[in-house]
Amino acid sequence: MFLLLCVCLSAALLDSDAQDRASLWRANDRSGRCQYTFTVPSPSEASCPQPAPAGGPEMEGLKARLSLLEVLVARLTGGETTGVPGGPASQTGLQEALAVAVGERSLLQGEKERLEREVEAMQRRVEDISRETERLRSRCPSQMLPPKPPLQDGSMRPSSGSSVLSHLVSRPVSQGDSGSLRDPSWEFSSQGFQELKAEVTEVPAPSPESSVDSTGCGELVSVGEPVLHRRTDTIAGKYGVWMQDPEASAPYGPEMVWRIDTVGSEVRQLFGYEDMQQFSRGFPSKVLLLPEPVESTGATLFRGSLYYQRRRSRTILRYDLASESIAARRDLPHAGFHGQFPYSWGGYTDVDLGVDEQGLWAVYSTNKAKGAIVLSLLDPHSLEVRRSWETGIRKNSVANAFMICGRLYTVASYTSPNTTVNHAYDTASGQGKAVAVPFKNKYRYNSMIDYNPAQRKLFAWDNFHIVSYDVRLGRPQAN
Repeated sequence: MFLLLCVCLSAALLDSDAQDRASLWRANDRSGRCQYTFTVPSPSEASCPQPAPAGGPEMEGLKARLSLLEVLVARLTGGETTGVPGGPASQTGLQEALAVAVGERSLLQGEKERLEREVEAMQRRVEDISRETERLRSRCPSQMLPPKPPLQDGSMRPSSGSSVLSHLVSRPVSQGDSGSLRDPSWEFSSQGFQELKAEVTEVPAPSPESSVDSTGCGELVSVGEPVLHRRTDTIAGKYGVWMQDPEASAPYGPEMVWRIDTVGSEVRQLFGYEDMQQFSRGFPSKVLLLPEPVESTGATLFRGSLYYQRRRSRTILRYDLASESIAARRDLPHAGFHGQFPYSWGGYTDVDLGVDEQGLWAVYSTNKAKGAIVLSLLDPHSLEVRRSWETGIRKNSVANAFMICGRLYTVASYTSPNTTVNHAYDTASGQGKAVAVPFKNKYRYNSMIDYNPAQRKLFAWDNFHIVSYDVRLGRPQAN
């Protein structure tokens, strides 16, 4: 009995001591259920006296995840993963691409310099050839023979004796005529303006020194040096038309200068300047907005009205400056338009209007004429065609044309600095001939040439430069 009592007392004492050191805690497991944990430290394991950390298995899981993230971050910052932006592999690719681009730029720059040297060499060769031609001509002057009659296709070839003239460039045109006059070669063009870039280089020839009449209507003897009046400021002024009315009427006087910049698809602005001084300074006193857009550089002024071709049509308009309204309109019969029969430089110069001592003229072509220049004398009030002539001169083989005293004169090249007035057609006799009157394109892109009978000058627009030329006429020959 005593032994049993001792055993019970010992068990109670041990149990009391164990309760003092035992611990009970609870926490949610990963599935969200409550989990109870009872822990009794062992007397022989005194090295682990601390209780389990708060959070239990969940905290251990978070520590494992953090360790995994630390490993991944270490790999990324160390550049071990390829294709990561900002890593060494990406930087190396960018540096290689930059090196390739710099190398290609150097090659292109070298190619550009080589081409510039070739252009300079070709220009020197052209100058040498021109000097040699002049030297040979001075030793053996050429004799101009009468031109051959026009061929069946409407073209005119230079006579065999006119060696100073180069062969003109021509292109075939379609047969027949139609109301719409649409051609596949220009149907799909969407540009606001057209430049064909066709060049005809001419060598200047000395003009005969004949008696000059400053007031009469003789043949053209010479064209003076270009006189610069102003340079345009923007790309819209690369080419255009400028005018003075040879028979001005109120409210504007003969000193008024008018200008239209024709680069663009909707050209409507007409700038007016009080005189040449204000024109040279670029200060317009009047800006008119035309009711219908202008086509190309063929406009002209006459008796208080602006005459111009309506864009994308064969319609000629007379715009009265006093009332600022359209006073008359008429379709030019069968005339090509919008790039069908332009001058060699392009620019949709199918219809070119001009004024001389005899009145208002239209220079154009038709399918019936097969691309040859047609001249029509127009009624300045109603725009009705009074009379027409077919010249046999291919329109797209000349750079420009103008009328003086009822004669048509054509210029061979719009880019050659030393070219010629190479053809003349007399409407009085209905005969044409080759001529060689020196003409200078100082700025090498002459897109407009018109004659002013009141001032006896040619007005021109040469590559952003607005210039004029004095002309001399020979005395009329007695019949």
